[in-house]
Amino acid sequence: MRRLLYRHILMACLSLYGVTVSATPADDDLRLAAMAHKAGETQRAVAIWRSWADQGNVDAAYNLAVIHQYGDGVPLDYAKALQWYRQAAEQGDKVSQLQIGLMYQTGQGVVVDETEAHRWFTMHRRHHLHHAHEPKMLAWCQQARALIDERDRREQLAASRATSVQVLAELKRRAGLSAEPPLATAALAGSMQVR
Repeated sequence: MRRLLYRHILMACLSLYGVTVSATPADDDLRLAAMAHKAGETQRAVAIWRSWADQGNVDAAYNLAVIHQYGDGVPLDYAKALQWYRQAAEQGDKVSQLQIGLMYQTGQGVVVDETEAHRWFTMHRRHHLHHAHEPKMLAWCQQARALIDERDRREQLAASRATSVQVLAELKRRAGLSAEPPLATAALAGSMQVR
């Protein structure tokens, strides 16, 4: 039992060591900047974020955009927010792309432009359209269409059989071959009104 406990403690220590080793300097600095910002040391946080954003770090650029968009510890500046969002968005950050779209849609720091907003909202989707012509994607689409067609055929057949049973029952009832009460369906009962 004690041996098992030692083994668990050893595994926990090794996994903690693995977590610390895998953290990058950027992650550590961004965490430090977030804590500094939360403690009210925004200028220190901005300096760290700017340093990493200038090196192409998407998270740092996004953080700078957010604080400028909302005036959180810095003067409210939509132009700077848009600049930092654009830097992150051009590197593929979907949230930044969405934020730019929202800024254009609502006119936050820019002239309202629904076309530009739509372009930013759909940027990520259009970026991946080139995959539509790859053999694997074509095969998958063909398989998906076949599955959907098969499902639709099964549903239509089931609906057709149900309707056929109802029609036959109504015909038998009218011919006096069945003692069953009439089916109360809107399609078969002429006196019922459909809204």
